[in-house]
Amino acid sequence: MPLPAEFHEIAKRVNNWGRWGAADEIGTLNLITDEVVREAADTIRTGHRVPLAIPLRQDGIQTGMIPGRVNPLHTMVAVNMEMFGPDTVATSDDAVTMGLQAGTHWDGLPHASHSGRIYNGRPADSITAHTRAAFSGIEKARHVVSRGVLLDVARARGADRLPEGHPITPEDLDAAEELAGVKVRCGDIALIRTGQIQHCLAGEKEAYAFPSPGLSIRTPEWFHTRDVAAVANDTLTFEVFPPEIEDLWMPVHALDLVEMGMMQGQNWNLEELAAVCAEEGRSAFLLSATPEPFTGGTGSPVAPVAIL
Repeated sequence: MPLPAEFHEIAKRVNNWGRWGAADEIGTLNLITDEVVREAADTIRTGHRVPLAIPLRQDGIQTGMIPGRVNPLHTMVAVNMEMFGPDTVATSDDAVTMGLQAGTHWDGLPHASHSGRIYNGRPADSITAHTRAAFSGIEKARHVVSRGVLLDVARARGADRLPEGHPITPEDLDAAEELAGVKVRCGDIALIRTGQIQHCLAGEKEAYAFPSPGLSIRTPEWFHTRDVAAVANDTLTFEVFPPEIEDLWMPVHALDLVEMGMMQGQNWNLEELAAVCAEEGRSAFLLSATPEPFTGGTGSPVAPVAIL
């Protein structure tokens, strides 16, 4: 099914191609300037650190729904090996095979394409099995550190977890922003809490994956208006799933990654952060969330930390 006119109209309104030059490969990360980072550092009051990643393990969250996105296969390749002879110092080494987007991760800009194009108008066939992503590979996101803002949509709606299949709207984001008592501003990284990760933490992998609340096709314009640098949430699919428009699959991915050049994160555990923010009456913090720099990667694991 061709992408509908509604999609193309939104795409025109949020498009950032050429905004930072024809050679640009990092999109909205350009909005994280030195000044933005200095101001983000000023949000630190106590030094309390909250980890936001789920553990990487062989019985992880992947169910096979997404072909090839395998949970980590972690093996020991050396166990107390005395490499330099008997009674010398021994070392242990391990290796892992996994989908780069199997756990808490960032989607890189080439992760999605539409109409034969990726971000900044480059051809989608620049991604190949041999060269991987020739443009905008995840290694280009060299330092993702900015002010993070928690938008607790579930709490703003008076719930611990959003209903299955709830499409998060701009109005939901406005309500969460009001609850947070802080305005999302240029260069911020927005963290959207739905509570869906609770299923994952309880070992309910199928319930976590589908159906799921997530971002509506209307939200990219909200992020574009505020010049948000990146967005992450606590779901497997990021956007509402199944889709709100019949047979229009993954439109938010295409609008965020392809049109805006805005990285998006999935499977972030925001439960502890939400509790700390509610207790302290604050929602802004320094966020450190640089992806592992896999050259040519279309995504990458990340172990984000919020510093309050």
